[in-house]
Amino acid sequence: MVLVLAIGDLHIPHRASDLPAKLKQMLVPGKIQHILCAGNLCIEMLIFLFPLNLCPDRHFARGEYDENARYPESKTLTIGQFKLGLCHGHQIIPWDDLDSLAMFQRQLDVDILVTGHTHQFKAYKHGGGVVIIPGSATGAHISITYDANPSFVLLDIEMGLRVVVCVYELIDGQVKVNKIDFKKTATTLPAH
Repeated sequence: MVLVLAIGDLHIPHRASDLPAKLKQMLVPGKIQHILCAGNLCIEMLIFLFPLNLCPDRHFARGEYDENARYPESKTLTIGQFKLGLCHGHQIIPWDDLDSLAMFQRQLDVDILVTGHTHQFKAYKHGGGVVIIPGSATGAHISITYDANPSFVLLDIEMGLRVVVCVYELIDGQVKVNKIDFKKTATTLPAH
């Protein structure tokens, strides 16, 4: 089992000061093997939010508000039997459109696409893959909608062909957890 934290749209310090305490306490040091940040982190000192003992293996995509030019627009990596893609999502038009997200996912040739920008959690199973939008971990507002419920996603990648997507969402002061199960078939294995 490999645990991957998917997080994004923090907008610290411009729109929020930190993750809500109830969500932050769910992030236990030494349990998570990878962090995927889908952009708009905004703060340079990620150590402020996530001490190295939480997870030293961190991957970033650049959001339109990130000033750090060393973050790439998109990134791919392989974890177990799954190829993952990471981007912020402001470059995918129209935003939050499954067909556009699926096309970008095919361009990256990944099983799982983690993207952000909408500040609201969503997960889509389609064709042979999954698109995950972890939402805003801080609940930062977005100009076209109301404040979102703070959320992040933990991917439990099993050593076989299965991943369990767990969304942690703060709703009315309580952390709610929902799960989505994804099994990769032999036909969805990428050709190498």
